[in-house]
Amino acid sequence: MSPQDSAVASAPTAEARTDEELARGLVAGDEDCLEAAYHRWSALVHTLAWRSLGDAREAEDVTQQVFLGVWRGRRGFCPERGSIGGWITGITRRKIADALTARTRRLAVIASAGSSLALADPAARQPDAALDRVVVLHELAKLPAPQQRVLRLAFYEDLTHTQIAERTGWPLGTVKSHARRGLRRLRGCLQQEAGD
Repeated sequence: MSPQDSAVASAPTAEARTDEELARGLVAGDEDCLEAAYHRWSALVHTLAWRSLGDAREAEDVTQQVFLGVWRGRRGFCPERGSIGGWITGITRRKIADALTARTRRLAVIASAGSSLALADPAARQPDAALDRVVVLHELAKLPAPQQRVLRLAFYEDLTHTQIAERTGWPLGTVKSHARRGLRRLRGCLQQEAGD
């Protein structure tokens, strides 16, 4: 029997598991149960996210975050409090709310930046602003990869330290340390540039 035949033969058994068997397997750390749960509920999760967010890309991100949350929080599942499908739906609702909150923050920052730019003399500020962006991007590229990644996720995707930790799989303290060291280094480089 080839590896492909054995994969095909094992797939129906994963799909044939009951919700209770999947829940027990997940809590025990069985990755096959996570895969089976993904196949069983990912379409529902994606549909809920897409309907709430109205954006397919964001819905895909939320779907990924939900199943990452399922895996990481599997020991917190209590069957006496409800079904595993209900638990996954609850995680989905929280991740959708997080995505909507992040979107609201981004829109507020954009609106704030837009109103402050409208007040400034556009002809006088435009070359300086473009130069500042180039300098910041240049200095950001010099940072070590983990610091770059944390700062890019924080500034360009407007993620909190906790969300960055979830996205990267790094401990929260590590994310905060990378952010602090990266900002300190970036500030030092920019101050040095301004002094030259």
